Amino acid sequence: MKNFADRLNSEIEARGTAAIVGIDPRFELLPMPLRRKFDGARGGSLRGLVSAIRTFSQEIIDIVAPHVAAVKPQIAFFEMYGWIGLQAYAEVVRYARKAGLIVIGDVKRGDIGSTALAYATGHLGEIPVAGHLAEMWMEDAVTVNPYLGSDSIEPFLVQVRERGKGIFVLVRTSNPSGAEIQDLEAVGKPIYLHVAELVRRWGADSIGEQGFSSVGAVVGATCPEEARRIRAALPEAMFLVPGYGAQGATAEDLRGAIRDDGRGVVVNSSRGIIFAHRRKPYMDEFGETRWQEAVEAALKDMILDLSTIYSGGV
Repeated sequence: MKNFADRLNSEIEARGTAAIVGIDPRFELLPMPLRRKFDGARGGSLRGLVSAIRTFSQEIIDIVAPHVAAVKPQIAFFEMYGWIGLQAYAEVVRYARKAGLIVIGDVKRGDIGSTALAYATGHLGEIPVAGHLAEMWMEDAVTVNPYLGSDSIEPFLVQVRERGKGIFVLVRTSNPSGAEIQDLEAVGKPIYLHVAELVRRWGADSIGEQGFSSVGAVVGATCPEEARRIRAALPEAMFLVPGYGAQGATAEDLRGAIRDDGRGVVVNSSRGIIFAHRRKPYMDEFGETRWQEAVEAALKDMILDLSTIYSGGV
C-alpha cells in the first residue's frame, strides 16, 4: 500500500492546488430547490431530510472532483440524524472515493484501550465479516484528538503503518477558544508545541518517498504565528489547515504553515464553498437556482487565491 502522504501529495500536484473542500451539509442552508424536492421545507420525513443532505453532498463531490485532491466530510452533520445519517455519511464517503478523491474523515476521535482500537479499526481498518475482511467507512485518513495521550493514538498508527492510511492530529485549532488550553504554557512552552513534538515522534516511521509523514497536524489558518512555530517543529508533517474563508483567514495567513519548498499543506474551506449561493458575489450572480455554478465559481476563486502563495511542487 502506497504511503498516504505520497498519495496525497501526488494528487495535489496533479490538480495543481492545495485546496480541498469540506462537506458540512446543514439542511437549513441547502438551496431551496433541493429542500423542496425532498419535501423537507414542508415538514417532510427524516428520510427525506437525510436524502436531501446526501444528494447535496454527492452533487458537491461531482462539482469539485475535477479540481481538488480531497474532500473532508464532517461526520457530525450526518451523525446528528442517527443511524440514517450515518448510512448517508458512508454513502457519501464511498461516492467520493469512486470519484477519485482522497477522503479525510473529520471525526476527531480520541479514546483509550479497546475503545481507541475500535475507532481506529472501524474508520481506517478492516472488520472480519463472514470469513472475509470488510472495510467499513472507507476513509483514507481521519482527524484525531491527542488529549488522552499516546495510547489513544497508537491504534491509528497501526493502520497508518500497515494499511497506508493517514491521520491528522489536532495541534492548534482554528476556533478562538482553542487558546484556552492549547496556548497554556507548560515546561517552558505552549501545549500545542508539546503536541507537535509528539506528532513528530508518532510519524517518524511513516515518512514517504516525498519526504512527508502520514501523521499530519491540524493547524488553523487563523493562527499564523503559531503555525510558524509548529512548522519549525514539524518539517515533515502535512498540515491540514482549516479556517480559510468563512472563518476569516486569508491566503497570506497561510505562509507560516507552508514549507520553504512551497509544499506541505492542504487548505480546507467548507461553508465558503458549499454554501457559496448564500454569499456575495455568488448570491447575486447565481442565486439558489444555479447553486452548483456558485460552488464551482467559489472554488475556482479559492484556487486562484491560493496560487499566489503556494507552489505545491508544480
